[in-house]
Amino acid sequence: MEYENRPFYRDTWVEIDLDSISWNLARIKQQLPAETAVIAVVKANAYGHGDYRVAEAALKAGASLLAVAFLDEALTLRDKGIQAPILVLGATRARDARLAAVHHISLTVYEQEWLEEAAACLQPEDRLAVHLKVDTGMGRIGVRDGAELIVLEQLLRADSRFEFEGVYTHFSTADEPDPAYFEAQLALFQERLSLLSGKPKYIHCSNSAAALRYPAAHFNAVRIGIAMYGLAPSSTVEQEVPLPLREAFSLHSRLIHVKKLPKGEKVGYGAAYETAEEEWIGTLPIGYADGWIRRLQGQEVLINGRRAPLVGKICMDQCMVRLPGYTEPGTEVTLIGGQGAGRISVNEIADKLETINYEIPCLIGSRVPRIYKNANEPGCMICTPEDIILVDSAH
Repeated sequence: MEYENRPFYRDTWVEIDLDSISWNLARIKQQLPAETAVIAVVKANAYGHGDYRVAEAALKAGASLLAVAFLDEALTLRDKGIQAPILVLGATRARDARLAAVHHISLTVYEQEWLEEAAACLQPEDRLAVHLKVDTGMGRIGVRDGAELIVLEQLLRADSRFEFEGVYTHFSTADEPDPAYFEAQLALFQERLSLLSGKPKYIHCSNSAAALRYPAAHFNAVRIGIAMYGLAPSSTVEQEVPLPLREAFSLHSRLIHVKKLPKGEKVGYGAAYETAEEEWIGTLPIGYADGWIRRLQGQEVLINGRRAPLVGKICMDQCMVRLPGYTEPGTEVTLIGGQGAGRISVNEIADKLETINYEIPCLIGSRVPRIYKNANEPGCMICTPEDIILVDSAH
């Protein structure tokens, strides 16, 4: 992993509070039996927070394993120096099974054909840990037939190159008010477990919602994703489980230009906004190419702790804000997070976009630098797609 001593040169950035991630995970672990392992889900660049730094924080906070979606994500973590166990939750090409074995990465098995193809790619000295995925009603990947599950276990136990490390499923409605479908999935998973001749090291089916709502689904490991980042899986979970969580993600920019426009002046593409009176308009260096998409037109931001609306259509790299009065260029603007007495939550942005909070940090692209705040370390760190860059805490 390479480091270089230089700051970033753009007045837009994300701040990731690693202390909040550690705090959230600690609070969640308090709700679980002491023997229950936590699998920290850091797929999709840790939900947009930064895979390496979040993985480090999660492991220090007590996570036993990491989970990602694809083999590429696992290899990236290995390249950055993460040596902890990693499970790939999604599909991996069978011909890449040996690559996973070499790097000690656990893969998901979801059909017999895949297992047979993977076996043909392994060498006698290889050892590949796998988790059997059972489809209990999500309809994605997974073994649906009990007889096939039995065959898969037999094949795994008969081949010393495979380590039958885990078995799991995924709930589709654990965060919703009606528990009926969740209960049906759990019952089917328990029935499928009864078909196995022996239990593997890890049995896991709970995502954040199930881990917080349904102790019967803990088994001996749970997968914690969205809650680790300080976001409730749904309003149902937030209401039923009053667990205090701290949002780790915030988004900031600075005014790069301020001007006073007369009444009737047009602003932005399509001349979509017209000043109703003499108005102060500021420009921010963030746009839809950064994930601050055009549908956020009209969303408010925080300037000196007060709310101010975005006006005109959001551009690729910039957007405009109607200021309450003259504001000094260079003034910090918070798009997500707290400033003074004001706060704009991830959920507020999700509501504006009529989507779920998971999507918001994932939307903010890699060209927006990530600054990592950690009370236990001097200074901060910025994460870019290529490496991690050390910067002074003043940035």
